[in-house]
Amino acid sequence: MAEQLFTNTHIISWLQYFSANTEIDLEHVKILDITRKNKNLIPTVEAHRCVLVFTEAGDMDIFYRMWNVGLGDCEIIYNEGSEPEGEVKRNKVSEMIDRGINASAGMIVLNPNARSTIKFGMDNKKFYSGSVKYVGSEIRAVILSKMQIDEHKNFCTISAASIAIETAAMLGDGEVIAVEYKERDRETIEENVNQFGLTNVTIIDHVGGDTMRDLPIPDTTMLVASASMEQEIKYLLEINPNMEFVIYTLDFRVAASMNDILAKFGITDTTIIQVQVSKLTSKNVFENQPSPWIITAKAGE
Repeated sequence: MAEQLFTNTHIISWLQYFSANTEIDLEHVKILDITRKNKNLIPTVEAHRCVLVFTEAGDMDIFYRMWNVGLGDCEIIYNEGSEPEGEVKRNKVSEMIDRGINASAGMIVLNPNARSTIKFGMDNKKFYSGSVKYVGSEIRAVILSKMQIDEHKNFCTISAASIAIETAAMLGDGEVIAVEYKERDRETIEENVNQFGLTNVTIIDHVGGDTMRDLPIPDTTMLVASASMEQEIKYLLEINPNMEFVIYTLDFRVAASMNDILAKFGITDTTIIQVQVSKLTSKNVFENQPSPWIITAKAGE
């Protein structure tokens, strides 16, 4: 196991330093050590008003990434150097976008606009506009709720780029394996991973032992129905016989056959719904969006 950069002793000393030099109520501080695996800064700051962040020297665009996703009004409380001592400084993120992290140290991020609840279904405009055609945010919200996101679970997504990104942003310790068969789609999801500062997404080009052998075993898989679906389900059940599935399709014939398809694998706990969304246009006319079927299924029961 790699040596931990910030021990409990370090964390306590930084808490004492900020307690003595600021008026912040440390009872409400969220502690985040982004030097550890799978710890995401941006989603944590978006969800908490006060975050004590431990960073490693060498992250030269950390504040630019925060500013780029709309966190420019957040205030950073910090000092110079790697020890909890000396003068406390305060600047907005928007004033620090040309700075990086020069020393491994703690800093406090204050976000007056933090949301305290989980928000399903990000606006599609927030995603990098690459090769992927994103599902509507309302449909994505339903899919994510069906996935029953738990911050400690591991997930696999197949041909579902925006689902992978939004799932990863909600997780605390869990990981996301994002399967994208097309190279351009893998590049698009990589851009989104970088944009949101995610460290818990692994992108692979297919489902199989050669690509997933050394990765965490997913608890839940969300996949878009395709010609390779049965092959994917077969392998995923081999590595986790209790896998939960969320399946998306716009094809009625596929939706109608899902009970029979899943029964081949001994899965009988299946629910199939159709989601319909209409949006009012600028001409005061309701426009129907694509209406997918969403199948949820649990193996091992």
